Amino acid sequence: MPDGRQMRNERATPDEGILKNTAAPRLESRHTSWGPALAVLFLSALLLAAALLLQAAPASAASPAASFNAAWKDFHALLKDSRRNKYRDQWKRLESRFQDIYTADPSGPTAPKALYFTARTNEELAKRSMLKADFLTAVDYFLRVPAKFPGHSWSDDCLYRAAFIQQEHLNQKTAARETLTRCLKAYPKGDMRRRAEELLTQLGGDVPSAVSRTAKAPAKATVQARDHADEARDAAARDAPKPSVPGATELARVRYQSSDSYTRIVLDITDEVPYRYQILDPVPDKRLPYRLYVDLEGAAVGPAVAGDISIADGILRRVRTGQNKPGTARVVLDFQDFQKYQIFALENPFRLVIDVSAPEDDAKASQVAAASVGGPRRSASSAARSARPAKKPEPYKLPAGSKSQVGDLVEQLGLTVHTIMIDPGHGGKDPGAIGYGKLREKDVNLRFAKVLGAHLKKQGFEVLYTRTDDTFIPLEERTAMANVRKADLFISVHCNAHRDRSMRGFETYYLNLARSKDAVRVAARENAVTTKRISDLQFILTDLMLNSKMKESKDLASSVHDCTVDDIGKHYSFIDHGVRTAPFYVLMGAKMPSILVELGYITNKTEAGRLNSKSYLERQAAALTRGVLAYKRQIERFASL
Repeated sequence: MPDGRQMRNERATPDEGILKNTAAPRLESRHTSWGPALAVLFLSALLLAAALLLQAAPASAASPAASFNAAWKDFHALLKDSRRNKYRDQWKRLESRFQDIYTADPSGPTAPKALYFTARTNEELAKRSMLKADFLTAVDYFLRVPAKFPGHSWSDDCLYRAAFIQQEHLNQKTAARETLTRCLKAYPKGDMRRRAEELLTQLGGDVPSAVSRTAKAPAKATVQARDHADEARDAAARDAPKPSVPGATELARVRYQSSDSYTRIVLDITDEVPYRYQILDPVPDKRLPYRLYVDLEGAAVGPAVAGDISIADGILRRVRTGQNKPGTARVVLDFQDFQKYQIFALENPFRLVIDVSAPEDDAKASQVAAASVGGPRRSASSAARSARPAKKPEPYKLPAGSKSQVGDLVEQLGLTVHTIMIDPGHGGKDPGAIGYGKLREKDVNLRFAKVLGAHLKKQGFEVLYTRTDDTFIPLEERTAMANVRKADLFISVHCNAHRDRSMRGFETYYLNLARSKDAVRVAARENAVTTKRISDLQFILTDLMLNSKMKESKDLASSVHDCTVDDIGKHYSFIDHGVRTAPFYVLMGAKMPSILVELGYITNKTEAGRLNSKSYLERQAAALTRGVLAYKRQIERFASL
């Protein structure tokens, strides 16, 4: 099928009914007996009704149908935009939107359409990347539509498109013939019948005898009527009680963020399940690399999960998913070479986080030590990876009076602070704590983050943000963003809350076991779990702590906390709760010194007033910046010995 040819389902806007305008009532001028007062009253009522309709508009705009229409329009806009559509991230962001629409209502009328356009998005991406993995992903999504929604009018389109990709781009002629035969048998009167027959004949296949050669494709009006009937049936199925069946838990989505030295994979699962994992050695004869598999017991692979995701970032080749056996979903990570990995579970909702990083990080200190006595030593695995392009670090500017070889040591050990990522806690659908006067934590966090960023920029730091607007970002994605961007420090900004409205004060945290009931309470609130879960979490935290920057994080927390307390205490009545430790999700897996700052108690009348004051936020940001500078001087002191 030529790239420029569009299918009939893409030419018309889906769900046309929700886009139609309702005709406004018309005042009849010939009825003059109402009198001016009554006419004014009637007009006022109309205006009030219109205002109420406008107020209700945002709710409908957030519906799956409205979200789908917006994404549909953006898909076609991207198709026409040759400047943007050559970039992979443009298509992946659009893919994520269609996936979100599907997962928001997987049995609703927009679900099959969202799956279809997830496939179309990957198909268009594949045409530009020419990567086999992208074509395979497109085929996988196309085949999910008829499997889950066999009665939908787009299912025959999906089968034809899958077959075309199999034949044209994957050289899978046998698979293409099987897909076309399936299309013709299942949808003998579908509007893709003629094209499917032509392509099957071209591939040397026999058209199924059950297919009537004289059957005509349904007229456009018939197709639209069938589409609306499908939607009505899907809506009825969505509203009907769902039967309780074994294996109802699904692996709903696989997300990832990656760089050339770090990748975080997140498995979103609809309910908590037991899991196990194992590393497998390479099998050169079968061209199998090192692999890590994770089995999710009692789970099925959901329809929105691609069977094969190509990553190829220098750490991972790809991620494969499949039903290993009935009741067990398997996820396999194909490594480029042997890598370090960590796996941990997060709650509410349940998800597994897999961190993969290059082992050079562990060898860095020994290589630096070797450099001081005659040059670096390299392991065989390091030598094998040296062919990968690496980002050249910026030259380190030595403080006055330092020795050049010691400066090199500081640079190689990563004892520099150039880039800081600020994380304004909560956001979007997660407002955080609601404080005195209905002050929302997410708003205070964002305002303070921008003020803090401005102060840090004035001191010469490069500043990054996990969010710059009212957007929801899962906790595990925030640290991953810092790792991928190779930030030198990570600072998560929050406001505290307590049922006792007299509670107030400032506290700073770094990742470790919680050592007080208050620390457990704060971690439970920020992680959105129960205090019981925090106690359970501490048992699995030990391994994570062995690989985190605990000592550096503690030093950063102490420096920031001391400077803030000293400065704020000179101008305000202030309670110092000290530096504390707790197992915060948002700090787990950070590869740089990372802290979480609780600016104050938003539930306290006095501190809520301060947190809503620009002058107070400016002073607190200036004090925190001095703490960062003090930490920077502390670690660079090694270079002036």
